Amino acid sequence: MVMDTGGRLIAGSHNRNEFILINADEIGRNKPLQDLSGLICQICGDEIEITKDGEPFVACNECAFPVCRHCYEYERREGNQACPQCKTRYKRHKGSPRVEGDDEEDDVDDLDNEFDFAVHDGRHTQHIVEAALHGRLNVGRGLQTDEMLSAAAQTRDSESVLSPNIPLLTYHQEDAGISPDSHALIIPPIFGRGKRIHPVPFPDTSISLQSRPMDPKKDLAVYGYGSVAWKDRIEEWKKRQASKLQVVKHQDGNGGNSDGDGPDDPDLPKMDEGRQPLSRKLPIPSSKINPYRMIILLRLVILGFFFHYRLLHPVQDAYGLWLTSVICEIWFAISWILDQFPKWYPIERETYLDRLSLRYEKEGKPSELADIDVFVSTVDPLKEPPLITANTVLSILAVDYPVEKVACYVSDDGAAMLTFEALSETSEFAKKWVPFCKKFNIEPRAPEWYFAQKIDYLKDKVHRDFVRERREMKREYEEFKLHINGLVATAKNVPEEGWTMQDGTPWPGNNVWDHPGMIQVLLGDNGVCDIDGNELPRLVYVSREKRPGFDHHKKAGAMNALVRVSAIISNASYVLNVDCDHYINNSKALREAMCFMMDPTSGKKICYVQFPQRFDGIDRHDRYSNRNVVFFDINMKGLDGLQGPIYVGTGCVFRRQALYGYDAPVKVKPTGKTCNCWPKWCCLCCGSRRKGRKGKVKQEKRKKMKHRETSKQIHALENIEEGVEGIDSEKSSLMSQRKFEKRFGQSPVFVASALQENGGLAQGASSASLLKEAIHVISCGYEDKTEWGKEVGWIYGSVTEDILTGFKMHCHGWRSVYCIPKRPAFKGSAPINLSDRLHQVLRWALGSVEIFLSKHCPIWYGYGCGLKWLERLSYINSVVYPWTSIPLIAYCTLPAFCLLTGKFIIPEISNYASIIFIALFISIAATGILEMQWGGVGIDDWWRNEQFWVIGGVSSHLFALFQGLLKVLGGIDTAFTVTTKGGDDGEFSELYLFKWTSLLIPPLTLLIINIIGVVAGISNAINNGYESWGPLFGKLFFALWVIVHLYPFLKGLMGKQDRVPTIIVVWSILLASICSLLWVRVNPFLAKSDGPVLEICGLDCD
Repeated sequence: MVMDTGGRLIAGSHNRNEFILINADEIGRNKPLQDLSGLICQICGDEIEITKDGEPFVACNECAFPVCRHCYEYERREGNQACPQCKTRYKRHKGSPRVEGDDEEDDVDDLDNEFDFAVHDGRHTQHIVEAALHGRLNVGRGLQTDEMLSAAAQTRDSESVLSPNIPLLTYHQEDAGISPDSHALIIPPIFGRGKRIHPVPFPDTSISLQSRPMDPKKDLAVYGYGSVAWKDRIEEWKKRQASKLQVVKHQDGNGGNSDGDGPDDPDLPKMDEGRQPLSRKLPIPSSKINPYRMIILLRLVILGFFFHYRLLHPVQDAYGLWLTSVICEIWFAISWILDQFPKWYPIERETYLDRLSLRYEKEGKPSELADIDVFVSTVDPLKEPPLITANTVLSILAVDYPVEKVACYVSDDGAAMLTFEALSETSEFAKKWVPFCKKFNIEPRAPEWYFAQKIDYLKDKVHRDFVRERREMKREYEEFKLHINGLVATAKNVPEEGWTMQDGTPWPGNNVWDHPGMIQVLLGDNGVCDIDGNELPRLVYVSREKRPGFDHHKKAGAMNALVRVSAIISNASYVLNVDCDHYINNSKALREAMCFMMDPTSGKKICYVQFPQRFDGIDRHDRYSNRNVVFFDINMKGLDGLQGPIYVGTGCVFRRQALYGYDAPVKVKPTGKTCNCWPKWCCLCCGSRRKGRKGKVKQEKRKKMKHRETSKQIHALENIEEGVEGIDSEKSSLMSQRKFEKRFGQSPVFVASALQENGGLAQGASSASLLKEAIHVISCGYEDKTEWGKEVGWIYGSVTEDILTGFKMHCHGWRSVYCIPKRPAFKGSAPINLSDRLHQVLRWALGSVEIFLSKHCPIWYGYGCGLKWLERLSYINSVVYPWTSIPLIAYCTLPAFCLLTGKFIIPEISNYASIIFIALFISIAATGILEMQWGGVGIDDWWRNEQFWVIGGVSSHLFALFQGLLKVLGGIDTAFTVTTKGGDDGEFSELYLFKWTSLLIPPLTLLIINIIGVVAGISNAINNGYESWGPLFGKLFFALWVIVHLYPFLKGLMGKQDRVPTIIVVWSILLASICSLLWVRVNPFLAKSDGPVLEICGLDCD
């Protein structure tokens, strides 16, 4: 049975204790089907379906917010199961699958049975309504008159038009704009299932109305169908939501209520999406990570049994070999622990670029995304081709980010006029290239690599002008390349008097080590626009001052100079640094980083976002592990689950405040509540008070110790404390101007910019004054007696300033984030030649040795600060690994000695020892397989990494260790020269280019002595018979392990083989050596004896 409502709307649910009869002019009238068929879903924009009853689908019976069935089911299945507008939990409709929380519901549709009133005692439903109203109105008033009962019964109206007696819902308050007889009363239930309402004439004041107002805290703006009495309430609700959730709304361009003045604001679902987190963590599935952790623990147990056996079973006849092997194995176990446990909590991350736009970009209004300064560093244009630098700069200028919020600073630390001229040509070409990239949304936006792609560039390009403009742009780029290459050819012939500029004045950088500072704003000033009339990002050329007698600190000093210049000119809140050969491969890379930095919940404590390094131009097999996939896809993911990845020197977005050496913001915890409900003699309360008192004393001591430690190691200034917010007033009150200058240098403009947490420049400053101040902050003596390089900016003291800089930030309590977009954010070039690759590894290892021998060594530095212990293990491993070269070389020479002497490092193997050795090898293999599984690394990349770990360990790491000791302890700086011996043409001609260097000597020596050992061992076994083959297998396996790991090195020495594979050459040499030794040993041409040699005995037989 149904209730006759006379064309009016009845609303209610099981969660509410009443029915509501709503009449709001024509909105409350039942509309014909054709009028409702065009209802649009406010989430996806699709048309709302019509149910089998001929009515439009209504997801929420509280507010009737228009949502289609697909979005309704998705919200129940994947979302918060609530209406986007009124936040009421969705009920299940017929045909919709059940979700969690529906167990208590019946098997029938809730909404269909919302108004199902049963018949009691044979009475009609209408009589029940009248009796309910009569009973409720009779409470406390005695008997009711027949007139009142008659008036109540006459409220039923069977016409389709609205009766003037049907009131509007106004919360028991009379509105001046509504007639007195058009107000509604909400009648609470009195018995049974009484969720009922009945309208009565409001002017009858003789009736005592026991109405209950609705909860004013509940959002009821959705009920305001035509009621002007709710307008203030809606506005208050919107302001409260906007201020609490920091929502950024898009304007509706479809003629909707874009200002959000009405309750049916179509932007409400978008507001819900905009307030969601901008990124999320994706933990490794437990099916992958749990077995991995179990294998690690099992491997630790096996190592314990292994060392127990090794230490208790020495080899007496080869004690020296045994002792050497045991020491090396213990060191390898320690190195494995340092490398393994920081990978205990690997995670991945996912970003939501659409939510970033919803939150910080409003259509028709200026973007609220943060400003970003991009740093590009270069030194020698002859070693770092200007065309590569130009492509990097062009990819930055064409990035998908608001142009007014991007500034590119190019540091020319070689003060080369070639770099300046090339950058000037690049700025001119950018006026054509940038609009082309943004018009057709191409990837990548470095022209050299875009035009070199071997793909169908017409795919997904439907613009009719694309083909024509692409051809024109390619011709323009070819002309640009010719011009740049012409400049390079001209620069090779330097005049004796040096270069001169266009006006005839000498180029200031003719003397590389003695020249003034130079700054030139090439774009972003004086109204320079592209060919379409659009603004371009700022492009600034910077060459810091250099004078004899000053330590300029190489790349770290150049980066700090850019920090100061950018703070004067643009002062963006965030800083991206890239090498000159690392272009932006993903135009949305900056937005990816901002999803972490600008997240209101977790972004405040992030000091930098590190992207993985990806490379172009590497051979398919990656012979020398240039891609370093294991480190970037396994180790860095593990660190991201701790306190964040280490800084690798390029492709990193920094928070400027973290570069200034400030501590990370500390989350203030609410004070704990104390118990005051028991007497003072209560042991529980006394114990809690006593504990609280002790805890306060310990906390004060800990604060004093921490302040004393940080004042020595981190701050290097007294009384520098920063709170979470409001740094302007707090820093100004805590530090005097003198201390600011001691920390940041003698520049009031820079000091003022350093106090701006959100960036920005001072108002009213002229370009000339800012340029003069920028020249001042890059002078070579500016950093004297300041904290630059010690606590501020890039940290000095190592050629690998990246590790040291990131380590100091983590010691300040910051955390970092590792971002791996689906499309690589940056791509660069790597030295694929063997000698160049070894020199690159040498530089990294030398920096680690310098850090190990400095006060910033993570073994003893930074305790009592915000550095987590697993993160500390990773930093210890990053500075200790060069020392592994000594035991590695010793261990690689043992097989040769064993084969040549006939001794071995272990005694005769028993069954127990065999089980331990087999279990150890299986656990090592299982660990590698599981790492490859959750890290997404192929077996080829993993094996190349293992091979080059041995090659680099016995060459570059060893030289770095001795060079670091000489540099730190003896003050002797050595360098290695590389001489080109030959070359070839082809796609990977550099791969086969042989360059002799002293780094090749140790691995070559190991390779030769192990090959000789194999030959000698096999020859000896052949000569001595069958019994000698058994002990030989262990020694051969040991030696072949070394040879297989050094195989890429041997292949590099062989160069390019046109027809004969390298493996054939290697085995040919090996077999030839064995046959030669056998020939000498057996010597078939030697005359054989005719019989036994007889000798005369000394006995007298007679």
